[in-house]
Parts: sequence; structure tokens; C-alpha cells
Amino acid sequence: MKNLLRAILAWIGAKKMSGGRCGCATIFFFLLLYWLLGYVFEAF
Repeated sequence: MKNLLRAILAWIGAKKMSGGRCGCATIFFFLLLYWLLGYVFEAF
């Protein structure tokens, strides 16, 4: 369940950071946020 929530939050953040367009920037931001959220969910 944590991984699903982590993926959804990373996808929403990536879409906002890339300006709503799909492409390389969205994928980069998704991977970056997914990785960072992993540390956040481990802390709690």
C-alpha cells in the first residue's frame, strides 16, 4: 500500500513540476520523487 501511495504522489508531483506535459522531464521527475519519497516513508 505504501508503494502505491508513493507512486501516486510521485506521479502527481512530476506532472506539476514538468508543466503537465508527458516526456523525458516527467519521467526524470517521477524517478527522482519516487526515490526521495522512499526515504520519507522509511522515516515514518
